Amino acid sequence: MNKKIILSVGMPRAGTGWFHNITQTLVIAAGGVNAGEIRNKYHLGKLLTEVNCNIGTISAYRILPVISPLLFEPNFVIKLHAGRKPLADRLISIGLIKPTYIYRDPRDAALSIYEYGQEAITNPTASNAFAGIRTIEEAIDFITPYIDIARGWIQSDQTYSIKYETMLTKFDKVVPRLVDFLGINLDAEQALTLVEHLKPGIKPSRRKFTHFMKGKVGRYQEHFSSEQIDLCNMRFGPFLAEQGYQEG
Repeated sequence: MNKKIILSVGMPRAGTGWFHNITQTLVIAAGGVNAGEIRNKYHLGKLLTEVNCNIGTISAYRILPVISPLLFEPNFVIKLHAGRKPLADRLISIGLIKPTYIYRDPRDAALSIYEYGQEAITNPTASNAFAGIRTIEEAIDFITPYIDIARGWIQSDQTYSIKYETMLTKFDKVVPRLVDFLGINLDAEQALTLVEHLKPGIKPSRRKFTHFMKGKVGRYQEHFSSEQIDLCNMRFGPFLAEQGYQEG
């Protein structure tokens, strides 16, 4: 098996941390290593940040130092929210990077972003990446650029793309497919046992660093005004249709 970095990419507030942890659990069980150990051993703290070793972008000055440890180390998983880059596409094409991408209805993602912004207002000690978001409209603005980023990953035939909503309803089918895509030596039963604690419906207290808040599908309908829904249709309409999400 060729050594590689698994790039766990996702739309913000689409279960990226959750999917990263599922992927990392499987990779480590199959002989890989925690990226946090790579970060510490090779002094990559400025390039791989946060709990899940987020690389920020996959530009050359970031990705090349992060790939170098593969000369000595087994597979590891890092996280990303940003879009594709030409160099990364080249590294993907030769097998040094294996990308996965998780996304969700951007209206639900926007609602979750707004709620995290509100949490930071009411509890300043709980500061987060969305602390500056004050309104639902601002949250919609925030998620809008990620539509083109999503298309870029989804349209790549070398990326394993999955809807957050599918993860919720078909978890036991998705995990074995992920194992096959990653090319790691685990059978379906082993894999599902390893990630049993990460299945939907497991109490949040048993999960660490998965970034769940509510996770309910279509919850935006309970909170968005008709004007806000119209704004979403204007911004996201083509993407919603492409991915089988209903408008309104």
